[in-house]
Amino acid sequence: MTSDAVLSVSAVSKTYGQRKALNGVSLSVAKGEMVALIGPSGSGKSTLLRAMTGFVAIDAGDGRIDALGRKVQARGKISDDIRQVRSRICVVFQQFNLVGRLTLFTNAALGGLGHMGFWRGLFGRWSRADKDAVMGALHRVGVSDYAGQRAATLSGGQQQRGAIARALVQKADIILADEPVASLDPVSARRVMELLCDLNRDDGISVVVTLHQVDYAMRYCSRVVALKAGRVVYDGPSSGLARDQLIDIYGPEIEEVFWEGDPK
Repeated sequence: MTSDAVLSVSAVSKTYGQRKALNGVSLSVAKGEMVALIGPSGSGKSTLLRAMTGFVAIDAGDGRIDALGRKVQARGKISDDIRQVRSRICVVFQQFNLVGRLTLFTNAALGGLGHMGFWRGLFGRWSRADKDAVMGALHRVGVSDYAGQRAATLSGGQQQRGAIARALVQKADIILADEPVASLDPVSARRVMELLCDLNRDDGISVVVTLHQVDYAMRYCSRVVALKAGRVVYDGPSSGLARDQLIDIYGPEIEEVFWEGDPK
């Protein structure tokens, strides 16, 4: 891992049956970067993101993943102290991953279990400082008015912002967001992406986000990594991703769905 990298992936492969979901993938993410992972369905984006947190074990071999100076996994084996590594990494899922029967406040507060102690957090024995931190996080993402409402009764956009509030309570150094706007309406999707940008810019949190929306990737992320058939086929500034490269990645149909400000 380079001195300024908070996340490093080296020669990582992952095989399911006869199919290689990842094939020798290498990349690094510097502190304070916001990186978009793009590519067609089945290109390996979500598998890579899950491997970065040790949710998916990579193939045995020379592959290795490090985060924040600590090993996540190597040679097909998850690190023994993976829980400590994960305590500084927040994963935001497409389907929000909130507990529907719990209030939004409680869901956000669960992000602080690593700081407040498991049993105290589990039974809701939060200190005044804990409660203030949770409400502050909910206020920052614009959903503090719904703190007492059960998560299952909230809209998709409200739940996703609650999931990001949980990352703030967790005091994460890295946010890994897996298709966080895929199930949201355009207005909610824009708010979530702008919120991730704010956390990246104002708090210095490194963000890696997988996206199907190429326009969002190029609008909100300064760097884009494109995967195709499990390999990195582009890694560079979003401004450098040209039309012919997008066609190579997605096929000619990309021109039919690409947003109006398409690259030259």
